[in-house]
Parts: sequence; C-alpha cells; structure tokens
Amino acid sequence: MLTKRIIPCLDVKDGSVVKGTNFVNLQYAGDPVGLAKRYNQEGADELVFLDITASVEKRKTIVSLVRKVAAEVFIPFTVGGGINSVEEIQEILAAGADKVSLNTAAVRNPALIAEASKRFGSQAVVVAIDAKRKPVCAADTTGTAEAACWEVFVNGGRTPTGLDAVEWARKAENLGAGEILLTSMDCDGTKNGFDLELCKAVSCAVNIPIIASGGAGKASDFADAFSKGGADAALAASLFHYQELAISEVKECCAEQGIPMRCVQ
Repeated sequence: MLTKRIIPCLDVKDGSVVKGTNFVNLQYAGDPVGLAKRYNQEGADELVFLDITASVEKRKTIVSLVRKVAAEVFIPFTVGGGINSVEEIQEILAAGADKVSLNTAAVRNPALIAEASKRFGSQAVVVAIDAKRKPVCAADTTGTAEAACWEVFVNGGRTPTGLDAVEWARKAENLGAGEILLTSMDCDGTKNGFDLELCKAVSCAVNIPIIASGGAGKASDFADAFSKGGADAALAASLFHYQELAISEVKECCAEQGIPMRCVQ
C-alpha cells in the first residue's frame, strides 16, 4: 500500500513566505530557504513552493529563489506560480524542481497540460485547483436536495472562471495531469479542517493522486483527509510555519489510525 504524504507549502510573495485566511489578509510567515531546510530535516514527504502573485502580476516565478530552496531539500519539490509555457517549465525543472504546478495558465490554455505531460512526463505535471463552494447548485438526480458544487478561481483566488471544480479535475486528468493540488478557498487558513466533501467529490472523479489543501488545524484533520476525503496527500502552511504542530505529530496520529505513513527518522 502506498504511504500517504504530508506536504508543507511555501506561499511566497515578494520573496517571503506569507499566509492569510481565505486567500486574503496575508501576513509574514518566514524565510522560504530557512523553512525549506527545516521541513527537509523534520521529515516532510514533499515540499510545495507557490509564487502566489506571479500570475496576477503577469510575471514569471522567481527562479533564483527556487534554485536556493531546491539546494536545501532532498525530497520531491513542486513549484508553481506564473508558469505559462513549456519553456518556463523547463527553466523551473532545471532550477531544481521535480514537478511544476499549473493553475491560471492551465485554465486559460488547457493544451499546456498536454504539452507539458508529453514533454516532461505526467509525473512532473500538477494541476492546482482553487475551488470555492457555490451557494446554490442544481438539484440532485432525485430532485429532493441540492448537490454540492464548487467553482474554480484563478489569479490567486481573485478571478472566478465559471468552471466546475470536479469537471475541471476530470479534464485535467484526461489532458495528462499526474496529480491534482486541490485547495478549498472556503477553508483556507481557518484551521477548521479540510473540505472533506470537496476532496471526496474530486477523488472519486479521477484516478490520479489528490493533494488536499486548505483548513488543517490539528493532526486528526490530516487523518480525516485520508480516511474520509480520499486524499493521497495533505498540505498545510501556517500550522507548520508557526510550529503549532510538528510533522512527526501528524504522522503519529495518522499511523495510530492505520493510515500508512513514511516514518520520521
């Protein structure tokens, strides 16, 4: 059985790690290079680096900073933000990343997913989906209740697209994505737990791994993401940045519930 993964996330703005709630009210959370080194030592399974304002500012990811972070980690390293072409993907991978995360560019140009997958392999292509629950959705097949649905947002959560998150995940997989990084905008930064309904809906719709993101507040939230949400990995930011919870604690909690984890050395 494949082990589940615990992934810290570096949301980077102006060269610093930041964190907010529901994608707003960003506060300084640390130095990306220092945090990366710490997470590598503390037993993180992977690391994600997202240049969160690159797309809205219409600029490329800060490659020099990616290179510095990559030098400190010896675990799989994913980089996203402002990546718009296979040439830019090549540059990010050459700087030390193992995977790239495509979000806004993938929505605007879905063919980029296929192009990247063909050139670099699907294992190197992560499609990030920032999803927000819609207040009103169509009735379910019985006509007796409203079915949950979520809309995809781009540009760092600023711009609605009209795309349904579950359908977009299916399309991303069909185009060649090897993984989905699924963030609940409603739960982001709240520490009230992951959106298990969203996670389950997407995990049931696709056959590629799902990374649950947004809302972790305690160790049992990660276990729930795996056992109830169907996630293959769970991501958190401020919880780890501010050392409110150790990666080892999360793994111990999950292991106690019979969830396969890679042990912290």
